[in-house]
Amino acid sequence: MTETYFDGATAQPVHPAARDAYAAALSEGWAGPGRLYTLGRRSRMLLEAARQSAAASLGVSADEVTFTSSGTQAVHAGVLGVIAARSEPGPLVHSAVEHSAVLHAAQWHEARGGAVAVVPVDRLGRVDPDPLAGVEGGDGASVLVVQSANHEVGTRQPVAGIAAGTDVPLVVDAAASLPWEPVPAGWSVLAASARKWGGLSGAGLLVVRKGVRWRNPFPGEDSSIREAIGEIDVPAAVAAAASLRAVVAEREELSKRMRALTERIREHIASQIPEVELPGDPVDRLPHIVTFSCLGVDGEVLLTELNRAGFAVSSGSACASTRLRPSHVLQAMGVLSHGNVRVSLHRESTEDEVERFLEVLPGIVESIRRLAR
Repeated sequence: MTETYFDGATAQPVHPAARDAYAAALSEGWAGPGRLYTLGRRSRMLLEAARQSAAASLGVSADEVTFTSSGTQAVHAGVLGVIAARSEPGPLVHSAVEHSAVLHAAQWHEARGGAVAVVPVDRLGRVDPDPLAGVEGGDGASVLVVQSANHEVGTRQPVAGIAAGTDVPLVVDAAASLPWEPVPAGWSVLAASARKWGGLSGAGLLVVRKGVRWRNPFPGEDSSIREAIGEIDVPAAVAAAASLRAVVAEREELSKRMRALTERIREHIASQIPEVELPGDPVDRLPHIVTFSCLGVDGEVLLTELNRAGFAVSSGSACASTRLRPSHVLQAMGVLSHGNVRVSLHRESTEDEVERFLEVLPGIVESIRRLAR
């Protein structure tokens, strides 16, 4: 039985542009780009070209772009580097629905004596446009971290409004949204992961805008961002830039198609499965994500049965699904956090695949509930 992949929010299938670029770069870009010999200079030229391409796709300057080994590394370097640059650090403020990479950075900071404040969200998973208003010492915060859109339920965050209302550096985790839409203006630091748009898993992006102070928060010398990050996989960076360029060119059309498919999923689930909750904003959301929670259904069992039926989806916390813990995102929203499934489409997802999924889903849920009685 062919498995239908519905976990595009974790990783998109490798884009043909990434595959071609990676293969071409392997023969020229394997040497250390920091070396002065010819092979090193060739790698450096490839890396610089990739940086310029990525910058053009993002609408920023090339010298603001740094490739990292992952989206997680980009988040950690962005958040902690902004704090390290402060002479008198204030609290690290983040929304309650951030990816675990942000939560881990906050825990690391707090364990070393730093202050952390968590901003709540409403039932749709959205922060207030003035998130620092209720935070003690919020005006003196070192950094404010708010994702562009939620990775589990798809709800967009009011990034532009938040940025317009504060002078605190705003770090935006754009991993979930970047393949599907431009990031709203006003951010100070942006982090993203190449595997979310069809690049390879060994590449991420960190963008620090001009004028934003950043200092190396990691062991080592007080070096530049690129020196602090260390040497990266040059062919993976080249593939990331090539696939990002391709995705940006096609994302408007793809987003429209994905939204039509997820609307179909939402409508069918709401009408055909009793005692189900579809968390997140029904309209102001990413086009490719649908999360639903079924009352009285164990998430691990549902995941197993869907996998047996040929569908690869996420269950439990989408950023820690191998542990199948209750989702901290759904808990922060105050919605049902057990028995949840995230269906996230990718650029090759088809209407036929969606219809097959919707055909088997109600029966699987009913069977699990019947056995649990």
